Amino acid sequence: MIVKTRIGILTSGGDAPGMNAAIRAVVRTALHYGFDVVGIQDGYNGLVLNYIERFHRGSVANIIQRGGTILGTARSKEFETEKGMARAKQVLEDHGIDVVIVIGGDGTMRGAEAFSIKYGVQMIGLPGTIDNDLYGTDFTIGFDTAINNALQAIDQIRDTAASLERLFFIEVMGRLSGFIGLAVGLAGGAEDVMIPETPTDINALAHKINESIKKGKKSNIVIVSEGDEAGNAFTIAAKVKNLVHEDYRVAVLGYIQRGGTPTANDRILASKLGFAAVSAVREGKFGCMIGEVKQQIVCTPFRETYEKKKKIDPTLYKIIEILAT
Repeated sequence: MIVKTRIGILTSGGDAPGMNAAIRAVVRTALHYGFDVVGIQDGYNGLVLNYIERFHRGSVANIIQRGGTILGTARSKEFETEKGMARAKQVLEDHGIDVVIVIGGDGTMRGAEAFSIKYGVQMIGLPGTIDNDLYGTDFTIGFDTAINNALQAIDQIRDTAASLERLFFIEVMGRLSGFIGLAVGLAGGAEDVMIPETPTDINALAHKINESIKKGKKSNIVIVSEGDEAGNAFTIAAKVKNLVHEDYRVAVLGYIQRGGTPTANDRILASKLGFAAVSAVREGKFGCMIGEVKQQIVCTPFRETYEKKKKIDPTLYKIIEILAT
């Protein structure tokens, strides 16, 4: 009797558009090469609680265009304990799962590294987070959709801002990184962008807005990443109000950035990385995250994905500054 390699797949942490496309790519590529595949529901929590389902080709039919994740996602405090991890290892053994492919952000990669080191589990990661903050890939699955969702909202707000000649502070996601803020700030024609990676000068921001108003500009939009060191959009707006003396409004885009149909770019990236993950299994490459850097598939050790800092492009900041004047 020939024993097939069995691959388990899970999504963990925050959901990201394109996760379903990645799941589909992993499942169908794995089946094509003769592997068995099981889906693990609710992230690492499902691994602890034995939420396992056998997957076949039809299990991932008609999901490439869907946002969220058909596997569900949850953060698991129990998996972080020695007892929980031991239980997860037992579940893998009970189901004959040889490899686990995880899709998520930095917390997911940390969990994968800890599990693989402690119990010798063969694991591969895929970067699924709208924040685009994982080292080892130019773009993460979900980032492109998130910035397009945010941009659509910003364009609509600009119509109102111009009609009412009003100053708007728009808060986007980015608790620890400003990739979303910087991208939508440039694409949305913002007057300025506040992100965690750079210091925020309230006086300079107020001066810029005042100069813009003097030039007759009818609307001004400032993008604020939620994790900016000067505060959130409400806090920064209140500080600027004392120096600008103009009426303002604050819009917090929130979870609208996560949802909806994934863009073509996210579907393509997810499909390529899902295929590459199964290729890594075939080649015996484990303990790493599969990403794409300069259009080349790379395998980055788990620890590097969250310990090494992915840098923003300072040129984008300069472009925003010049184009806003």
